[in-house]
Amino acid sequence: MNLAVYLSGRGSNFEAILAAIDAGSLNAKIVLVVSNNPDAQGLRTAERRGIATAVFERDKFASGEEFAGAMLNKLNEHKVEFIALAGYMRKIPPAVIRAYSKRIVNIHPALLPKFGGKGMYGHFVHEAVIAAGEKETGVTIHYVDEIYDHGVIIAQCPVPVMPDDTPETLAQRTLAAEHKFYPEVLAKLFRRLK
Repeated sequence: MNLAVYLSGRGSNFEAILAAIDAGSLNAKIVLVVSNNPDAQGLRTAERRGIATAVFERDKFASGEEFAGAMLNKLNEHKVEFIALAGYMRKIPPAVIRAYSKRIVNIHPALLPKFGGKGMYGHFVHEAVIAAGEKETGVTIHYVDEIYDHGVIIAQCPVPVMPDDTPETLAQRTLAAEHKFYPEVLAKLFRRLK
């Protein structure tokens, strides 16, 4: 499966996907890493591994159509069959979502539909989970549609919330679950798609 990974920062889920490919547990090839942030550490990781990269900053394009068109051209150029969002902090253009219907997924650090939507990412999610007194949080992998954290849920993995958790400790435990869970779910999806 020719895979594009979208990220905005460090790219630890990208690294987990790469590790699963290297180990032979994920039958895929990452052919492109896309970011909205030219300084994303994940881009440097991709470059070191010889993986093509592309940066798309919305404000560099005159229109949404031009932005989406440039992104689709790049995806087509690299023969991308599937897109995995891995800490990508921007909305995907509707034209790209339509072109990759049921072939674009996101990972979210909570059990959706709780603690999702605009502004619910990173530490904001973990702060909200603790503030709500939740005993359990987790990881959700879902198809991407045009609304933040809204698409059909594919799989979820629970993560306990400990009484003494801080947003930082909860984030660490949730991220560890993400790194194991995301490649496993992608492997199952790819087996179904082939």
